[in-house]
Order: sequence, then structure tokens, then C-alpha cells
Amino acid sequence: MTAAAVRAAAHSRLDSSGDEVTVELSDDLLADGLADVRWLLHDALLAGARRLVVDLTRVQLLSSTAVASFLWAHRICRARGGTVVLRGANRRTLDLLHRTGLWLVLELETPRGRNVA
Repeated sequence: MTAAAVRAAAHSRLDSSGDEVTVELSDDLLADGLADVRWLLHDALLAGARRLVVDLTRVQLLSSTAVASFLWAHRICRARGGTVVLRGANRRTLDLLHRTGLWLVLELETPRGRNVA
């Protein structure tokens, strides 16, 4: 396991009911390579997550391949009756999601916990 994967695993939390996993991403983690982020999402889904919360408060720039990974996870969560929630996305990321129409697919949450449109 790479150092980035260890850091990623340290930033993942399973809730007490076992069906929600929160994954905290950062620019450093994304800079180390998207493979570790994909494995982190995969592990969360293997843990049985129906609702996958991706905390983006420490991410300044989100790549299209990262968004594709979120869509992959969303398909699995949706089949389980859940969703993927992007928490704390900055203006740049929100603009990307609005331009692509993905704000209609992925659930968006502000730092205060309210959905954004």
C-alpha cells in the first residue's frame, strides 16, 4: 500500500449504521494519483455503503477523471437505493458540475449541510 493510500484510508469514516461512508479528499491526495482515490471509493462500496459522502472542502481543482470515478460510485450506490454526495465543493467545482449537468445526478451539499442547486 502506498503512502497516499494509507493517508486516504485514514480519511474515510463509516457511520454507525454502516450504510454511509464519508471520504475526505485533498489536493495532495489527488496529486498523488487517482488510483488511490478509486481504491478508496471501491473500499467504501465494499464496506456496504449506500450513501457515499465525498468531502471536497480541501480540494481546489477537481479533474474530470475524478468526477468519472464519482459517477461510477454513484451507479453502484443508486442500485442500492443510495447516492453519492459531494460536500463542500468550491465555486469552480460547482461550475463544472453545472456546465456538465452532473449537478442533477450527484447530490451537492454546502458546508452548512444544505443542498445547492
